[in-house]
Amino acid sequence: MLSDRQLAENGLEARGNSSRLLLLACGALAREILALVEMNGWDHVDLQCLPANLHLYPQKIPDAVAQAVEKARGGYDDIFVVYADCGTGGLLQKRCAELGVEMLEGPHCYSFFEGNDTFSAHADSEITAFYLTDFLVRQFEAFVWKPMGFDKHPQLIDVMFGNYEKLVYLAQTENPDLDRQAAAAAERLGLQYERRFTGYGDLATALENLQT
Repeated sequence: MLSDRQLAENGLEARGNSSRLLLLACGALAREILALVEMNGWDHVDLQCLPANLHLYPQKIPDAVAQAVEKARGGYDDIFVVYADCGTGGLLQKRCAELGVEMLEGPHCYSFFEGNDTFSAHADSEITAFYLTDFLVRQFEAFVWKPMGFDKHPQLIDVMFGNYEKLVYLAQTENPDLDRQAAAAAERLGLQYERRFTGYGDLATALENLQT
């Protein structure tokens, strides 16, 4: 099994030469998707992940997804894009419609992990919340701390997080070690800490619906 880092950066895991469904996904979701595939015995499903660090450059996501879809087309009966909008401002949805492929609903992974309806219901009351998922807890240094420059300029924490009040860890798994890491991240950012267990949320529902 590839490491989290390898799955996120390179991310390609195939299951069965006769697979007919391709899940084209963000590398940040690799562990969760593989868990669902294994849990449900979906031997007809292949997973291909694009680099998770595309989230640092959301404007590049639509083109990257389109190139991957065109390359894979012909080898599968169906392709499902396992990205939410992810900061593309609706451009990814437009591109997927042009390509004739479906994609995951929701503005971002925080929303679909908690459940889009649930997340939407309290979104207005949590505008001062900063969210982490299992992946982002594991990759906090690489995807939050260093890209924001906090490793070299810690004074930027007050600038960027001065209006935040709490860090909410949306946990996909029951993992005490990740809980400790998330709490430590909150302390480093000077935020209150809250943990919510979400499981796989709407991600599980969407993938299950593909099998019917």
